[in-house]
Amino acid sequence: MARTNKKERVFSAHEVANICGVVNQTAINWIDKGHLEAYTTPGGQYRVYADILAKFLQKQGMRLPDELKQILAEQARIEQVLIVDDDNDFNDLVKQFLDKRYPDYKVNQAFDGYDAGKAISEFKPDVVLLDINLPGVDGFKLCRQIKSDDNLSRPIVVTITGMADDGTRERALEAGADAFLQKPIDVESLPALIEELAENRATRRA
Repeated sequence: MARTNKKERVFSAHEVANICGVVNQTAINWIDKGHLEAYTTPGGQYRVYADILAKFLQKQGMRLPDELKQILAEQARIEQVLIVDDDNDFNDLVKQFLDKRYPDYKVNQAFDGYDAGKAISEFKPDVVLLDINLPGVDGFKLCRQIKSDDNLSRPIVVTITGMADDGTRERALEAGADAFLQKPIDVESLPALIEELAENRATRRA
C-alpha cells in the first residue's frame, strides 16, 4: 500500500537494482516473489520505501549505501510534535516548555480524542505525547492505530497517565508505545527521552 507521508522516500525497481548491484530483472523478481515488499503505481510501476529496502538489505547481509543512510536519518528527523492530554494546564505546560526548548519544532495540541484524530491526520506528527486515560477514548487502541497507520512516518509515541496500575505500563508497551511515563512527570526530562527515542528510531531504520 502506498503511504501518503511526504517525508517517505521511494525507489523504483531500477534504482533498487542499482543500489544492490544487480540487473533490473533481478530486483523485479525479488518483488514478484515476495522477497522485497513494494507497492504498484497507477501506471503499473513498482515502488519500494526506503525503510523497507534497508530492512531487505540488512536481511541479505548487504551494505547500506551512504545515500540510503542519509535518507533514513532525514525521515527520522523530528519536525512535528503532538501533545494529547485533556489536562489543559499540563498540556499547556508541556507545549510552552517544548516551544522554548525546540523553537524549530511545530508543537500542536489536542485535548480530546476527536481533536487527536484530526490533528494526527492533519499534522502527521513525528512524536505523540499521549494521555492514555482520555475520557471516552481507549488510549491503548489509539496508540495501536497511530503506530500501525501507513500514512504516518512511524511516529514515536510516549504514553502518559496519572492513574496507572501494575498492568498499565505493560499494556501501553504492548500497544506499541515507545515509552511510558506516569504523572507527575519532570517536563525537563522530556528532551533527553525524545532525543534518545529519535536516535533509536534512526538507528533501526539504518
